[in-house]
Amino acid sequence: MMKNNKIKVLFRHRSMEMGGVEKVILSMLNHLDTNKFQMTICLNLNQGELRNEFPKHIRKVYIADGKEDFSKNSVILKLQLAKRKLKLQKAQKKPQIVQKLLNENFDIEIAPTYAAFSSVLNSLNKNSKKIGWFHSDITFPNLQPLVPEILKQIPQFDYFIFGSQQTKDVLIETYPNLMIPENQVILNAIPIEELRDKAAVFKPEFPNKPIFVSVARLNSRKGFHKLMDAHSKLLKDGFDHHIIVIGDGDEKENLKRQAENLGVNKSFLFLGSLLNPYPYVKNADFFILPSESESWPLIIADALILQKPIISTNVGGIPEMITHGKTGYLINYETTEMYDAMKKFITEPEFVSNIQKNLHNIEKQFDNQKIFDAVENIISKLVEK
Repeated sequence: MMKNNKIKVLFRHRSMEMGGVEKVILSMLNHLDTNKFQMTICLNLNQGELRNEFPKHIRKVYIADGKEDFSKNSVILKLQLAKRKLKLQKAQKKPQIVQKLLNENFDIEIAPTYAAFSSVLNSLNKNSKKIGWFHSDITFPNLQPLVPEILKQIPQFDYFIFGSQQTKDVLIETYPNLMIPENQVILNAIPIEELRDKAAVFKPEFPNKPIFVSVARLNSRKGFHKLMDAHSKLLKDGFDHHIIVIGDGDEKENLKRQAENLGVNKSFLFLGSLLNPYPYVKNADFFILPSESESWPLIIADALILQKPIISTNVGGIPEMITHGKTGYLINYETTEMYDAMKKFITEPEFVSNIQKNLHNIEKQFDNQKIFDAVENIISKLVEK
């Protein structure tokens, strides 16, 4: 403990592209008690839409510059990226590089996602308590190449936090002999008043037809290729509507080509990543999340608080958030089910109206202070041990 008796906490993370884990980090940094904790964030890359969103009392350290600071010249950019890659590889092999950047030791080191497990566990500070945070479904196919290493790392933490009950249950069910440290399920906090204020900043202009909106990173597991197929079929069958997707990612160009091929590029729109997507969520008719896998997605909680009727795949912690047929509509990860659910929302206004009525006091299920208190309690008790 430092001389002013504050507990020194270090968060390690890759970068600050818009995403659920990044919002969790910002939520913790904004709301953990500054009278008790002195907090530092160490990024591999000073990159992403949220990289400048840290509160002023947070110290930010980073290993390498982000793409935002690189040249627009393609030749120079390639050289900068190659140099950055070497710098990151060197830092990974030699933890003393990061230790020199930080120039202090911490009481607690936190890995907010499995991608940061090695960074925290390889810390040169052997006296710090290490906390791992896990938001993923361990059975997800794309995660399998990383699973052996994750399973080795989990027992090395002093404490482990699960982002949803489903995440914990699946891990225990799949690997019943895994030695999991002392642990707890802690859901993600939702800044309710801030969310409502942001949603009221402006009113987007939508065409006069049913509007579905989705907010997510554009990668293959988010299921937008299937959603687009369902959208195309609905249009062909005479059910006019619009889909607006907010987010960016490596699948963007593939999805745009698919939209061109299906002839839906004017009705399935990509707005890119926005710092404030909430006016679109608030003013659309419906929210839809077609993911193949999730943990406890913040955007579902956001859409619930904005009282938006939701269609979502029944994955991860989402059924912990939505009561099927009452506060939303859960489906399997199938194009036909996406088609049927959207058709139901478009053609059955009374059903949708009943969902909206059930959302009037939904914010009561999100107890933010309980979440922050739980994290503070974990940190404080670990330091006392």
